Amino acid sequence: MKPTTAMRVPASEERVSIHKPSESKPESSLAEEVRTGLTAVPKTLPPKYFYDEIGSDLFEQICATPEYYPTRVEHGLLEDVVDEVVDLSGPEVIVELGSGSSKKTELLLQAVLSAQPSLRYVPIDVSEKALVDAGERLARRFPPLTIDALLADYQGGLKHECVREEQASKLFVFLGGTIGNFDHAEAVELVSTVRRQMGDDDRFLLGADRVKDHETLHQAYNDKRGITAQFNLNVLRVINKELDAAFDLRTFEHRAFYDPKLSRIEMHLHSKLAQEVPIRALDLTVEFDRQESVLTEISRKFTGQGLAQLIEEADMVIERHYEPENRYFSLIFARPA
Repeated sequence: MKPTTAMRVPASEERVSIHKPSESKPESSLAEEVRTGLTAVPKTLPPKYFYDEIGSDLFEQICATPEYYPTRVEHGLLEDVVDEVVDLSGPEVIVELGSGSSKKTELLLQAVLSAQPSLRYVPIDVSEKALVDAGERLARRFPPLTIDALLADYQGGLKHECVREEQASKLFVFLGGTIGNFDHAEAVELVSTVRRQMGDDDRFLLGADRVKDHETLHQAYNDKRGITAQFNLNVLRVINKELDAAFDLRTFEHRAFYDPKLSRIEMHLHSKLAQEVPIRALDLTVEFDRQESVLTEISRKFTGQGLAQLIEEADMVIERHYEPENRYFSLIFARPA
């Protein structure tokens, strides 16, 4: 690969570049968000900081657990509709938010390259390891594919010249139900940011988890092997490493539950004891009461009507709404209004 930052990649590969945008920095830093979140009442931490190298590996393990249905259901749904999506969009460029391992996206890449001689893929992710590993794998599998990977958050990546200045027809992709990690206003703003990068002929493919029975939802975020618990606790390990903090992960426990009033899963870390934790890089000591909670992630579950409202408020129109018979998951295919 030909990286723009120092990364573990083979120098012989010329079709893949990994960019770390300097002109599109995140709106706030880890230090700022940790200080704000852990001094708030109640305490919170942003879920994007789960995803260092260890966190990315743990998430891939979560997706393989029998309890975590979204990955399997979405993959099966995408297999069924991928040819139609490609026919309707005819993309010369695929831009993916939160690309991760890009495993589901391979279905799209294969379908496009079966119909045309070349394609450019622009994955956006905060995990360097995920981008490098996926880039190596995809470059080997698809020789006609050119990859411009962006090591950035969603807003920063969408503003990069790889996306902003591209005149070719584009398909924007946001899979995995990750849109549920944002409250309504945040989700509208993110999808509106995608909309502002779209030309009249561009399209948007959104994966969203649906409201369903509470037990299925509960099990999906409380797997028997405890992998989701390790993933949740990993945010504390990231803070220890990056901000010279002294969190003892053994003194916190994972809890996840479904709130039917808000139609969302909430993931929390609960302190098992009253304690003080120094975060030396911030010159801050955080006090925790026994059983005090830190909200680390929400995962909203949508109705069909809720998804239609989101798309409409972001100035788009739904062209296709794909869902399995049990309505466990939705793929929304939309165009600019």
